[in-house]
Amino acid sequence: MDNLAHALVGAALGRAVAHGRVRQAALIGAVAANAPDWTEFLIGFRGRRIDYYSMHRGITHSLLGAAVEIVALTLVIGLGAMWWARRRGTPAPPPPPHEGGGEGGPQWRWLALCIGATVLSHLIMDWQGSYGLRPFLPWSGRWYYGDWVAIVDPFYWLVPLIALAWGARRHWQPALLYGAIAAFATFVLLSHLTEVAAWVSVAFAGMLLVAGIGWTRHWAGPVESRRASAVAVLLLCLYSAASGLVSHAAKATVERTAVARFGPGARWAALTVTGRPFSWEPIYASADSVAGDDWAVARHLGDPRVQSALQTTDGRAMGQFARFLVAEVDPGPAGTVVVLRDARYARRGRIGWAVVAIRMAGG
Repeated sequence: MDNLAHALVGAALGRAVAHGRVRQAALIGAVAANAPDWTEFLIGFRGRRIDYYSMHRGITHSLLGAAVEIVALTLVIGLGAMWWARRRGTPAPPPPPHEGGGEGGPQWRWLALCIGATVLSHLIMDWQGSYGLRPFLPWSGRWYYGDWVAIVDPFYWLVPLIALAWGARRHWQPALLYGAIAAFATFVLLSHLTEVAAWVSVAFAGMLLVAGIGWTRHWAGPVESRRASAVAVLLLCLYSAASGLVSHAAKATVERTAVARFGPGARWAALTVTGRPFSWEPIYASADSVAGDDWAVARHLGDPRVQSALQTTDGRAMGQFARFLVAEVDPGPAGTVVVLRDARYARRGRIGWAVVAIRMAGG
């Protein structure tokens, strides 16, 4: 999912897990929840489009990568907190006897739990969409797709945001921060209003109204901040679980249609639709073509020129990324161009997301 959702859910989860045990638990949760993404830049990710196909949601999003991130972040943040407390001469309050920890140091179990839960939340949230996840790298490059919740979902912004705001001090600084995030979310929603289901827009507006009333009437505060965050996380879990349950019926329908159209060897998927929760786009595939309800494209994967293109660096990247790979061969006087696409996102053209054009030597 998008990084704002990861940050807000991470902040709420961090506060729900470790508020009162770890200083700045919400901030730590927001940082840790985005760790699988920002650590990509530490292993060579440069933001090029081909990097997204080959590296994004790679080793940093695997179970092994998550374990390394949890240990590293726990050590860095814990040791940093100890150094800072000793430097300022203001040791942290002593932890309960069963928790361990020294003067000025963090409560290591709670810190590890906070970071572990929020890092793993990133993997779970990414898996539940249709982009996919490769959790068993480096041993297996297989992608897994939940097809439950879209990669951008406004409820994953607003539910944790309301809990975080209600649990904050009634002061202009947190009001400005949470108000700015709410304004940004509203701007994004309004910018894509025609693509958003009407009930989502109504629910979004209603939640903003409730958020404002709850803030002014002190429905929750710093004392109740942990409980408010826990309720928000629970609501999101129930929302995702409901999406998963409803998706089973949608997937069963798509599977039956795929088998009827292409036979028992057909591949299929029910892709999430951004802005329309509980809606899925069907896609069906055989060895020769990929299709939806009102479109179809040939795959051309058996063409020797396509096979040669798949052996190039860019071709391998697209080949391992694409869930429904299609190809187009365009011979010309300047040489043959092989266009590779992932039919989830692109079905025509030479440029754009999930499209790679490879010029083959020798015409």
